[in-house]
Amino acid sequence: MKEYESELYKNGINLIAGVDEVGRGPLVGPVVCAAVILPKDFFDERINDSKKLTEKKRELLYDVIYENAISVGIGMCTNEEIDEINILEATKKAMKEAINNLSVKPEHVLIDAVKLDIDIPSTSIIKGDAKSESIAAASIIAKVTRDRMLIELDKLHPEYDFKHNKGYGTKKHIEAIYKYGVLKEHRKTFAPISEIIKV
Repeated sequence: MKEYESELYKNGINLIAGVDEVGRGPLVGPVVCAAVILPKDFFDERINDSKKLTEKKRELLYDVIYENAISVGIGMCTNEEIDEINILEATKKAMKEAINNLSVKPEHVLIDAVKLDIDIPSTSIIKGDAKSESIAAASIIAKVTRDRMLIELDKLHPEYDFKHNKGYGTKKHIEAIYKYGVLKEHRKTFAPISEIIKV
């Protein structure tokens, strides 16, 4: 998990930010990105791709990362922005915002899958959240941040079951859309919502 970081450290680059997003696929809510700069000597074998961790482990590691990181930046794009500029562009915008929200400017950025047009040297890594500790840490921060937002939304609209589906198009969520309607937080350009609106 430190292979990419170790290579950069060898070349005298010490401030490495891992960047990842959560929420490209859901039907509701924002896409959330995180950028995390970990100390050179930091390693926690529990840090992994957030999708491979239980909710309890993610919550625990969220605190560990915040306590140890040199800096953490968050960026997000609302469902309205996603509908306006599309999910890929919204993801890139949120990633840049996360990097800009770091209190320290990184010397190199490791990004999960996406290529960014930024003024910092960067490496795009396919499945980076399973290959880089920095990206995995960012995936945990982004996931917990977004999940907490959906749990809050669930309190306002419990019939959509957001606390369990986190905005993804589960059977219960889709049934609720047909029964109770489309919320302002729904992404109007995503199917089946785009079809429902047309009817």
